[in-house]
Amino acid sequence: MPRDLSRPDHLPNLRPGREPPHPSWLPRQRRGTTPQMIGRYPDYDVLAAADSWDPATSRVIEQRMALGRRAYTFFRPDEVETLEAFCDTVTAQDDDPRVPVGRMIDEKLAAGRLDGYQYADMPDDRETIRLLLRGLDETARARYSRPDFAACDPPAREAIIKQLVEGSLQGGTWDRLNVKRAWSVAMRMVLAAFYAHPWAWNEIGFGGPAYPRGFMRLGPTSTREPFERPGATDEDPVPVADELEGERP
Repeated sequence: MPRDLSRPDHLPNLRPGREPPHPSWLPRQRRGTTPQMIGRYPDYDVLAAADSWDPATSRVIEQRMALGRRAYTFFRPDEVETLEAFCDTVTAQDDDPRVPVGRMIDEKLAAGRLDGYQYADMPDDRETIRLLLRGLDETARARYSRPDFAACDPPAREAIIKQLVEGSLQGGTWDRLNVKRAWSVAMRMVLAAFYAHPWAWNEIGFGGPAYPRGFMRLGPTSTREPFERPGATDEDPVPVADELEGERP
């Protein structure tokens, strides 16, 4: 049953506690793969357009898809579980299939493909993410008597991450970092990895590589590209959000 997006409870800022709903309200994916096999575009599979890509594009996407089977080479075994727990928590991936965010970050850092800049008061991004993982484990032990962050239950993980976002974590490894900026560095890696994966493209209905196929319809239009599929609802969330936001006291 499609969700009625005119209801306010799908908007985090209009819900008690500003908490997002569990994504299970979305329909099951019928074609292709999405994280947890749910998404707003249940009949869309970006990989169905693979025969329209040039060889170089196909090779890049194939390599990206293969990262889910890649062994970790940058992160140590004791860091991997914490990394995966962190990535799954911040991307709300609590069931398979999952976009292999941790492995994608590992492959990037192992290859030394950094972003070309860093905060003046922060270490190298590779050191930053390692210190962040160590800090998460220290906090899990100090506050929840768990051996590491991965051993915490979801509410505990989310509570720790909330303090990370706020920059309020202190002591031990955290004193070696600007905590808010560490969060920013980590999420830059996480989001870049997540939204580079075709399963995430299926989830959001993204058309994927447009070369050499290109697009037929440019600018605002209600007509879909031939490869696009309808969403689970025709509701445009932008005006709905604006209208509901205007009704807030």
